[in-house]
Amino acid sequence: MNAVRCTLVAPMLWATLALASAQATAQIADAPGRPGEGTQRVGLVCEAVYLPARTPWLRGVEIAYDQQRVRSVHIDGIPVYTFTVQGTLILTALDNERIQIDTATLTWTSDFRGLATAQGRCERAR
Repeated sequence: MNAVRCTLVAPMLWATLALASAQATAQIADAPGRPGEGTQRVGLVCEAVYLPARTPWLRGVEIAYDQQRVRSVHIDGIPVYTFTVQGTLILTALDNERIQIDTATLTWTSDFRGLATAQGRCERAR
């Protein structure tokens, strides 16, 4: 099993993800030994603008969750090793880039080793 550290989903984040999943959801198989606890997925496409070069990048985010917690986070198709949920924020890192995704405001903020920063808006994937 993946060594992802998951925390309980705050009610606000869960409600935000549930609302988002109404438009972009894929039901996957129930977890073994947990009948009726299906996992749902929400996909986001974030256009992050990296400074100082002002370079725009499209970043794909997939969040898998159930009624208890966020199960996994993938960025650009790569599963992140660990993440933390704080309210509506998902905090993680990938390839030395510290990433903050706000599921309520649909925004992306990141810092790449202090050499570049990025901010951008996200949209639900269709």
